[in-house]
Amino acid sequence: MSTSPDRRSFLQTSAALGAGSLGFLSGLPVVSADDAKLEKDLVRLAPDIEPLVCLIEDTGRDKLLEEIGSRIKKGLAYRDVLAGLLLAGVRNVQPRPSVGFKFHAVLVVNSAHQAALAGPDNERWLPLFWALDNFKSAQATNLKESGWRMKPADESKVPTAPRAREAFVTAMDNWDVEAADAAVTGLVRTATAGELFDVFAKYGSRDFRDIGHKIIYVCNAFRVLDVIGWHHAEPVLRSLTFALLKHDGKNPAKEDLEPDRPGRKNVLRVKEFRAPNAVKPARPATTDVLNELRTESADDLARTVTALTQNGAAPRSVWDGLFLGAGELLMRQPGIVSLHTLTTLNALHYAYRTTNDGALRQFTLLQAASFLPMFRDAMKSRGKLGDAKIDELSPRDENTKFTVPQVYGELSRNKEKAAQTALSVLGGSPTAAKELIDEGRRLIFLKGTDSHDYKFSASVMEDAAFIAPEWRARFLAASVFWLKGSDTPDSPLVTRTRAALA
Repeated sequence: MSTSPDRRSFLQTSAALGAGSLGFLSGLPVVSADDAKLEKDLVRLAPDIEPLVCLIEDTGRDKLLEEIGSRIKKGLAYRDVLAGLLLAGVRNVQPRPSVGFKFHAVLVVNSAHQAALAGPDNERWLPLFWALDNFKSAQATNLKESGWRMKPADESKVPTAPRAREAFVTAMDNWDVEAADAAVTGLVRTATAGELFDVFAKYGSRDFRDIGHKIIYVCNAFRVLDVIGWHHAEPVLRSLTFALLKHDGKNPAKEDLEPDRPGRKNVLRVKEFRAPNAVKPARPATTDVLNELRTESADDLARTVTALTQNGAAPRSVWDGLFLGAGELLMRQPGIVSLHTLTTLNALHYAYRTTNDGALRQFTLLQAASFLPMFRDAMKSRGKLGDAKIDELSPRDENTKFTVPQVYGELSRNKEKAAQTALSVLGGSPTAAKELIDEGRRLIFLKGTDSHDYKFSASVMEDAAFIAPEWRARFLAASVFWLKGSDTPDSPLVTRTRAALA
């Protein structure tokens, strides 16, 4: 997919963040952007990763950072640490009974990598150190809860290459865990990465269970595999398959259950969809989607999006309305459910722009439209929703010049006022978006204590680049409702990492 001029400009001005108080990382070798990307000959050069995975699995939490820090100083590569972390996670943390909670140790790996990649060369290690420590916590929880550990694949049940895809689709359609595990083992050994992505994105976005974590896991797993190499894919995609088949007792293939209804209706809409002869950006499409999201059902909003795109509204304009609507939900009730509107939307949008399958692209767009009203309704069960409207958010006093540090200082005391301050800052300088994102990311590095801090910040900072410039400031201003204020204490892990790298 081509990159628009305004997106290129935005990305170019958001590439680095200030050193701040992260100088303690200077004891480690720097990681260039190229070091954190996949080389075409990586499979040929790949080291045996098993000893590192075992080290991560077997070393105590109180010793792991020091051990990894020591090995990095002796030449352990960034990509190998990333690979070892993901593989240890999928082997030792069960994505049940929820694709969330302790399993965030796996879900967050890509977010930590994205945070590292966006930072300067000498600061790329800290998110991985945080994720390693987070894995040890999840591993201990998993051991206490169930002692689950991924078993080797049953080779006697793995289908032959010609049958693998059909067997996988049948098993997934029937929600058959055992058959799907055998089938995916055969499929991953024969299919291309693109073929695998399309089929997993389809099943990852088909149902609204676990507040979006299924499609989040699909996209995060594939993005990390694109970095560490596809020779690591088999255990990752076995874990992913197990996660996608999670349900609440009744077999969805034999029932008409609420989490499945939007997907089933949207499959039919996609089959009937006829692409228009021409598309064009349309501000009314953005505002129509935003307004309907406030009151309409999942089915109604998907119907509206179908009509808009059928009549030539650019999908980008529809996505803008969805992103704004997700930001508004965060403003109306900052919390665990509303933040997932944005992380789920990030995953669905990534799937939309990654697949080459036109039907799947339309399906992910319609599922995004359906999921947001379902998030809104889920939020109502957690308390009253506020009445904030993102398109009515007003900047602070226009005669006063505000700064980015004031945004994050205010955020520790008053989220709404911080959002207004951010809107003032973003309207006053062409470099303000870069500065706001850079400082927000730096504060996550220093003060983030939860997987959601990394998942959320990585999502909104990525998605801001895709939103039309006329809406971007409002989206970023809304995002501060779940960022870290400058008065928040530093993460205890920062202190530990300083000691480990001394």
